[in-house]
Amino acid sequence: MRRARRISGCGLVALSAVFLASAAGGAEAAPSVAFLAHQAVYDLSLKTSRGNASVSNARGRILYNFAGSACEGYTTEFRQVSQLDTGENKTTVSDLRSTSWEDGEGKSYRFKIETRMNDADTTSIDGMAERDGKTIRVKLKKPKAKTFTIEGAVFPTEQVRLIIEAAREGKSLLELVVYDGSDDGEKVYNTLTVIGQPIPGTKMPAKPDAASTNEKFKSQTRWPVTVSYYDRATKSNSGEQTPAYAMSFELYEDGVSRALSLDYNDFVIAGAMDKIDIKETKPCK
Repeated sequence: MRRARRISGCGLVALSAVFLASAAGGAEAAPSVAFLAHQAVYDLSLKTSRGNASVSNARGRILYNFAGSACEGYTTEFRQVSQLDTGENKTTVSDLRSTSWEDGEGKSYRFKIETRMNDADTTSIDGMAERDGKTIRVKLKKPKAKTFTIEGAVFPTEQVRLIIEAAREGKSLLELVVYDGSDDGEKVYNTLTVIGQPIPGTKMPAKPDAASTNEKFKSQTRWPVTVSYYDRATKSNSGEQTPAYAMSFELYEDGVSRALSLDYNDFVIAGAMDKIDIKETKPCK
């Protein structure tokens, strides 16, 4: 999985990780990961509630659809509907939808994101981004027309390719700047990623799911990954910045993710894969 929005509507979580390299170097490298076209469904539930957090329960689903190839580019369709119970009979329902297309070399990115919280009006983000060397030029149509530049960032599918390459090389600590069009379309994140030891596909997890019980994935290595996201615009006086959020997951060699854990500091949401449908990918000519 490439992306998922924060359950509370506070921003976009990239369900991916990144490789310690310059954006230009990553974009110019030939694609080395054969991504699997697939549709997956994840069931969401409350894993942990910390401190004075008022969240007493959480439930929902993620529908994630990924298709494309290095020659055609990659298309992602995503929807997350979730409900948080916050005590005193108060409930927050969020409905997030996004579609995106990313060039196979990580040079171009188009995105549309819609968010609705309870009965409020839907908020929309619509834009595109183009890379020229290390500079990304973003043009937004919504929520307001604006053009700006970002230095040294990567897009979501490129993140996944880079972390898989890093994992194969035995790397464990990674950093990169990430742009995915989240929040108001102007948010940029610094990320810190930790990759654990490889897990053979034949080793069943404590809680099997649709991926771990599928014969296709038993021949693949997977890695436990934790990614922390830091708002690039936020400065810390102490030198130690608290991440806006963090997430953990197991990542297969073909880009499929299982066993999601979304940490929003006050509470943690678990995402268990309920179903996966594998699709055919047209080979590059």
